[in-house]
Parts: sequence; structure tokens; C-alpha cells
Amino acid sequence: MKNLKSLLRIEFERIFSNKVLLAIFFGAPILYGFLFGFVYEPAKVVDLPLLIVDEDQSPISYKLIDAFDDNEGLKISEVRYVPGNIKEDMPYEEYAAVVSIPQDFEANILQKRHPEVRVDLNMANILNANMASKNIQAVLMTLNAGIEIEGLKKQGYSPEQAMDSYESFKINFNKLYNSAGNYLSFMLPGLLAAIMQQVIFLALALVFARDFEDGYFHELASISKWSPFHILLKALPFFVLIPVMWFAVAGILEYFRIDGDLFNLPMLLLTILLSLAGMGIGMLFSIVFPNQLKATELLMVISTPAFVLSGFTWPSLAIPSGIQSFAKVIPLTHFLSGFRKIAFYGGDLASISTELSMLVLITLVTFLAMTFILHVKIRKSRSQKG
Repeated sequence: MKNLKSLLRIEFERIFSNKVLLAIFFGAPILYGFLFGFVYEPAKVVDLPLLIVDEDQSPISYKLIDAFDDNEGLKISEVRYVPGNIKEDMPYEEYAAVVSIPQDFEANILQKRHPEVRVDLNMANILNANMASKNIQAVLMTLNAGIEIEGLKKQGYSPEQAMDSYESFKINFNKLYNSAGNYLSFMLPGLLAAIMQQVIFLALALVFARDFEDGYFHELASISKWSPFHILLKALPFFVLIPVMWFAVAGILEYFRIDGDLFNLPMLLLTILLSLAGMGIGMLFSIVFPNQLKATELLMVISTPAFVLSGFTWPSLAIPSGIQSFAKVIPLTHFLSGFRKIAFYGGDLASISTELSMLVLITLVTFLAMTFILHVKIRKSRSQKG
């Protein structure tokens, strides 16, 4: 026990003497947390630039332009009265969409000829294009319904009859789980979890690799030949430091008032297991690759695509099965799946049993692999010294 306390003091000194490690471990979650938080703070996309080409210049076309102007998701950047070359203008203006109102638009409506409003969507940014399409459709469908109902009223229908004649049935959309469509609540927790996994990976990738590089491992091997003792020695400082960073992450989520049930027992257990699984993978790489640079570079191969492969933003069903299998060995995949069930669906421990089991499995497998490989390295070190 006395040896353990002395060695732990040395471990903390070695951790806090590594300025790069401290900058990554303490700086990255806080810096990126606030950076991403402020990026997504508006919570939804508004004022998408819109070009309108009005070749009709009629009361109805003016009414349509006013309707677009009233939509908070769209902002009319320019109104033209003759068509231009959109492809030439797009690199400079980057319109989300171009709405073209044809000549004789009002006359054709009055004569029931069903004129066509053309909408050209800029698909270079799919999110902007989808949001623009949604808002443009809402405006056009509302105005279309209004014109049709007004026409029926002129034929002698009462307002109620006109409405009933136009609508064969009503549609009621009820938004569940993040009903406000808050993009901040959707993205920020996932990004912070990805950052924390990467920080844990990189921090733990240095613990043994550094010892191998500077020869401190031989000293430790001479003190104890029991590999779980060495694993515990390296892990104990991070049992203190990692919770500190998770509290910082929780503070960032509270600062930005993220919607969702974030602070409960299932989420706590999920967070603990993500940390343990991340520590296991990081330490395993640190033992297998006894070079700090190589260990961190190889871990980056796993951590860099982790957020994309997790299924958090792009559905897992659309990912090829081989890549899905690779994603399942990454702790973040299971954490984010469980996070969504708890934070948004209000799930309990039973609902995330699969995710918890996979995180426990990753932790156990990495621990057993570490124990065996480290045992071999300790024996080799002691035999060389002897």
C-alpha cells in the first residue's frame, strides 16, 4: 500500500509534467464544447438566401413574394424580373434556392391552366437545401390553398364549404422527442461525447508508451510482476481526472440549456462504461505500440471517423454491414445509441441493456488483452534485468 501511494504520486507528477497531454485532456472538451455550442446556439437554420425571378409582376406574384419574405427560414436576397445565368451567380451569391415565377402566372391561375412555379435547389449543402425546400413548399402550398379557397368562395361557397371542398382530409403532424427541432440539443451532446472519447483515447495511449520510451517501465516491472497492479496504477489517476472533465461537460450542457433527460442513473452508468471502455482501448494501444507517436496516430484512425460511423447523424441501416461491424468495436457507437434512448425517449436501464452489455464486453476484452500482453512484457523486462 505504501508503494502504491508513492507510485501514484509519481504517476500524477508524470501526467502533469506532460503539457501536451494536459492541453488535450483539459483544454479540448471545454474549448470545443463552447465552440460547438456557440456554433449551434441558434438551434435552427434561418434566413436562407433566396433569389426570386418574377417574370409576371402581378398582384398574385407580389403576394407570393411577400409570403416568402414573412417566412423566418428564408430571406429574399434579390428579386429579378428577367432570368439570369444562375450558374454564373451561384459561386458569388450561394443562394439556397431560386424561385422562378413564369410570365402570365396570374392569368393562367384565373383561367385554371395550372401554371408551374420552378424551384431550383442548391444541393451543394444538403442541410440548407432540405430546410429551404421545406420552407418553400410550406409557402407555396399555403398560397395555393388560399387561392383555391378564394376561387370557390367566388363561386358561391361559404368559407366552411370552400374549406371542406378543398380539403378531402386534414393532416396533423405531432412532433415527438425534441419537438422544437432544436439542432443544438441534437448535435452538441453527441459531439461532446465524441470529443471525450477521443481525449480519453489519446490520454491513455501515452501512459505505458511513455514508460517504455524513457525506461521507467523497467523500474516498475522490478517492483511488481503482477500486471493488474500496473494497470490499476496507470488507471487510478484517470479515475479522478476523467470525472472532473465529465463534470465540465455537464456544465457546458447546462450552460446551453440542452433539452433532454441528461442527469439520471442510466446516463451515469452509460458514461462510466464509455470511460472504462475508452480507457481500455487507449491503454491497450499504449502497451501494444510502445511509442507515444505511433500509439496516438493509430488511435486517431479509430476516433476520427467514430462520430460518423456511430449512426448518430447518418442512420446505421444505410451503412454497409462490414463498416457497421467495425463501428461496433468503438465505444461511442453504443454510448450514443443509449444516449438517444435515455435523453430523448425517456428510457430506463432495461432499454439500454444491449448498449451496456457491449461496453462491458469491450472493457473486459481490452482488460484481458492488456493483462496478458503486459504480463509478457514484465517477464521479459525482469529477465533482461536479471
